[in-house]
Amino acid sequence: MKTISRRDLLFTSGGGIGGVALASLLAQDNLLAAEACETVPNSALAAAKKPHFKPRAKSIISLFMTGGVSHIDTFDPKPMIQKHHGKPLSGFGDIVVRQGYPGPLMGSPYSFKKYGQSGTEVSELFPHMGSIIDEVALIRSGYGKSNDHVLAHYEWNTGSLLMGNPSVGSWVTYGLGSENQNLPGYVVIHDPRGGPNAGVSNWNSGYLPAAYQGTVFRPTGDPILDLRPPEGVSGAQQRARLDHLARLNGQHAALYPGSSELAARIASYELAYHMQACAPEAVDLNKESEATKKLYGLDNAITEPFGRQCLLARRLVERGVRFVQLFNGAKARTDIDDWDAHSNLAENHGAHAREIDLPIAGLIRDLKQRGLLDDTLVIWHSEFGRMPISQKGLGRDHNPGAMSLWMAGAGIRGGQVIGATDDFGYKATEQPVSYHDVHATILHLLGLNHKRLTYYFNGRQMRLTDVHGELIPQLTA
Repeated sequence: MKTISRRDLLFTSGGGIGGVALASLLAQDNLLAAEACETVPNSALAAAKKPHFKPRAKSIISLFMTGGVSHIDTFDPKPMIQKHHGKPLSGFGDIVVRQGYPGPLMGSPYSFKKYGQSGTEVSELFPHMGSIIDEVALIRSGYGKSNDHVLAHYEWNTGSLLMGNPSVGSWVTYGLGSENQNLPGYVVIHDPRGGPNAGVSNWNSGYLPAAYQGTVFRPTGDPILDLRPPEGVSGAQQRARLDHLARLNGQHAALYPGSSELAARIASYELAYHMQACAPEAVDLNKESEATKKLYGLDNAITEPFGRQCLLARRLVERGVRFVQLFNGAKARTDIDDWDAHSNLAENHGAHAREIDLPIAGLIRDLKQRGLLDDTLVIWHSEFGRMPISQKGLGRDHNPGAMSLWMAGAGIRGGQVIGATDDFGYKATEQPVSYHDVHATILHLLGLNHKRLTYYFNGRQMRLTDVHGELIPQLTA
């Protein structure tokens, strides 16, 4: 036992009494930070938590199309553009474009067809998604603020234009935890071509404890590397090493309290240990039947990459993972890497639509036949729409003023169309839906009141929706 001098004892005791007094005074003025989650054992951090009220969804699968999908070429047909093709767009004041080269109105190169009992019109780009449109609530009046890829990614994935805020998935796992302690509560799988615009900021935990950051699974090969322990190391030896490491990290954490990163690192060691038993089975797509693999398009070289992502997402939510986000499209190195169709929309959107159309329809059908769609929310979206006028002859520039997105599952009534844009698809006009509204609705379906899900930071209670957000009544009724 270490001995200390009388002088050290008096000094330490006095400092402790002063610290207690200071803490008391700060508490009276509400200047203390939130209770340190880092001091709670990781099992308590990650454990499932009670929602604010009875939820309709237990988990979310977010399908994010990076680059900016053109709404007027996919889910929002505009006959007036076809009629006035080649004429200037007038009546809207100054048209703000991102990269210049504003041209005249450009009719869509794609035809639209009515699908399902609802008769919802969907582009010929998405025949498979059209076949499941009666499961979908289509929002045609989404809008954002920024026409910049990175900032728009921040908007839709963190609820803020500013860098450093927690992602939607982090807020969800902070509020609800995970139902499977052997897998991450929040998993991200990006495009095999690379990560999306804004990179890790899309799944960052921001000012929330670092344990709530998304865990990236590889899109090809083994989703998780090094899951098997080294040869010659028994389970007992590995457990002993982890216990010793935990003691050392615990001592360091006691000296430097409030280190969210250290707490997350300690938690990651434990999670990795438990994943060695659970994760190999969870990510093994070979256990699926040939019929299921075909449903997701794994038998086709074009649909196989995104099909693997979708099938893996189903297996993860089936095992209690709370939030899974899939990205199609990578930070652009060429004109075809993502949906950013500045120069040749037909080639760009045609290529990406062939990658995702069948796998997404397969995902919805598979979730439904397994009874998982009842308590899984699937959302399809992008960072913004595109302009009704042409750019460089055959492309379209960014348009944050209008976009289409859809949700399915979680008891949402499918086959409905919510909101509308003007005759040319330039602005959302009927029941405009912001990213704050979408986030508030997502949290509500999970049993969370977006105004009550808060975290104390920088002197005030922060929340995903900040001081905004209205529920979309057609989805929450």
